[in-house]
Amino acid sequence: MRFIWILLLLVAAGCGSGQKEAPVKEANEGTENTVTLTGEQYKNAGLQTGNITKRNIAATLRVNGKIDVPPQNMVSVSFPLGGYLKTTKLLPGAHVAKGEVIAVMEDKQYIELQQDYLTAKSRQTYLENEYRRQQELNKSKASSDKVYQQAEAEYNSNRILIGALEQKLKLININPAQLDETNISRTVNVYAPVSGFVSAVNINVGKYVAPSDVMFELVNPTDIHLLLTVFEKDISKLFIGQKVEAYTNNEPGKKYPAEIVLIGQDIGADRTVQVHCHFNSYDKALIPGMYMNAEILFNEAEALTVPADAVVRYGNKEYIFVAGSNNTYTMTEVVTGVAGEGYIAITPTTGMDTGKPVVTVNAYTLLMMLKNKSE
Repeated sequence: MRFIWILLLLVAAGCGSGQKEAPVKEANEGTENTVTLTGEQYKNAGLQTGNITKRNIAATLRVNGKIDVPPQNMVSVSFPLGGYLKTTKLLPGAHVAKGEVIAVMEDKQYIELQQDYLTAKSRQTYLENEYRRQQELNKSKASSDKVYQQAEAEYNSNRILIGALEQKLKLININPAQLDETNISRTVNVYAPVSGFVSAVNINVGKYVAPSDVMFELVNPTDIHLLLTVFEKDISKLFIGQKVEAYTNNEPGKKYPAEIVLIGQDIGADRTVQVHCHFNSYDKALIPGMYMNAEILFNEAEALTVPADAVVRYGNKEYIFVAGSNNTYTMTEVVTGVAGEGYIAITPTTGMDTGKPVVTVNAYTLLMMLKNKSE
């Protein structure tokens, strides 16, 4: 009898050892990266899904800079002969058109200059006639060479004087061809040499202005550009014609498209290089000296992408959650690439179905639920 009980125990033990643990372990492995939400959990999680899409995406280099104007577009207005400022209506920031009267100057020397010109011009007819007469007399030896040469010298000297006075008159914006004894003026106009806006007014009405004094400073905004400061290590990423998007600290959402037109060849003491960019279109809100941020796109290529918020990091790896049926989501490892414009490039793992939707909003909520579940 005792032998029979021993035999039965051995048979039971043999049957127990025949039950395999592997299927249970495999089932756990199949669900350790999957989370299924109840209706209430799904409602509270606030999840959103979207598709993996192909798009052109580029890496982004973020740099700083400022609005700049080239020297040829910054004009200092002075008055060559000096004088007293009689009137002006200019204020910093005011817009002016090329050829517009921006000031009126007054001085007695303008009267003297006009007088000298008209006097020299009136003498020219006499001197020319005297020169022609002495020339004919000298041919017949009726007058000496000395008298003829003196008449020629006076005629040529006065002609040179008239030419010089004409240029002086033009220098102060008086047209010699329209000047006569009836329209001599003690005032002259100062005209805007370019269209643009006033950046500085350095004088006031009644003040004497020397020829070397800068009365106004004008900026022609047609060639306004973006001057960026780029570190030496990033210069190899740049090229002429590269796309740039600039924005201010006050309005980071408002982008100003531009492109690189010149890359400096001199590295400064701080190991930076200056990069010049032209805006696609001028915006009057951009003022010289204004601080700007910029994003430079490089390594643009087509890739599979998801919104940046779809990717979660756990450990030293990155994952996305692929949506299944019945509120089931599977955490799937991916390899990420360049990021830009709110998207990030991914390389799916082998066998991953890129046609299924993925969680694009609140993916970290699923990660927390999954890890709490595993614990």
